[in-house]
Amino acid sequence: MDKVTAYREKPLQRTDSYQAFAKNDQVAVLVGNNGVVLTSHDAKTWSRTILAGMPSLIDIASCPDQRLIALSFDNQVWVSNINGDDWISIEVPTQEQLMTIDCAPNGNWWVAGGFSTFLHSANDGQNWQTTSLDEDAIITNLVFISEQDAVATAEFGMILVTENGGISWDLIGFLPDEFFPHSTHFATTAEGWVGGLNGFVYHTKDGGRNWLRQSADSSVPIYQFVQVDDALYALGDNATVMKLAGSNWQTVQPPTAPVYLRAALHFNGKLLVAGGRGMLLALDPNVVIVSAGKAEQSDEI
Repeated sequence: MDKVTAYREKPLQRTDSYQAFAKNDQVAVLVGNNGVVLTSHDAKTWSRTILAGMPSLIDIASCPDQRLIALSFDNQVWVSNINGDDWISIEVPTQEQLMTIDCAPNGNWWVAGGFSTFLHSANDGQNWQTTSLDEDAIITNLVFISEQDAVATAEFGMILVTENGGISWDLIGFLPDEFFPHSTHFATTAEGWVGGLNGFVYHTKDGGRNWLRQSADSSVPIYQFVQVDDALYALGDNATVMKLAGSNWQTVQPPTAPVYLRAALHFNGKLLVAGGRGMLLALDPNVVIVSAGKAEQSDEI
């Protein structure tokens, strides 16, 4: 029993399923199932917190005031202090299932999900404004690129944009073959990438109006993108990490375990990637070389 007790006191546990990363100027925060919140100031040592009620945390974002906001599957927004270790919950007044959260550059909180629904709050969740395109589609990703510009992707390959800070949203086009966008990354309002369960990665240079599929040396499902300086990485199933080279995706960490990677963050000089079964790796983004079926310069936390 002493060994069981000691294991339960560890910050990372094999029963964890990590979902999303965020950071501010002080701390990196990783969230997952059963109310798990991990925080680190150095990408080496981690502290573990379990939120009240053990909610399933599915997304997290950092705000301009350095607070962090996380979304749980029961449509609660969880708000932390700047150290990520003191959390309160706020219920979002909607019957639609929420799937994604972001904090706009002006500090407004945004969530989105079922029935092409967006909600935002300008006063820390006290009041919410609702917008819907009245389309029976689930919004899976939402990201603000500037105070006025944001891009969202949804079921059936829908691409939604706003150019007025979310006052209105426009459907500007669709991904090829009604591709379901599981992950989205827009570097600018014009250039972006989407990935999905079939392992395809599509790229646009005109704000989502036209898309081209990029080649990849792996067919694993893609769950997340992360920018590291001028390099773009993609995370996938079986603990796979790929890097964009020109217009091709090259594997830098090949399949090593039957575990998904869904959360990613560039923090303290490391590329942090995390996913199922409590997997959290710290990769050196400058030395990710495939060697004998294993990525060098990687450390399991």
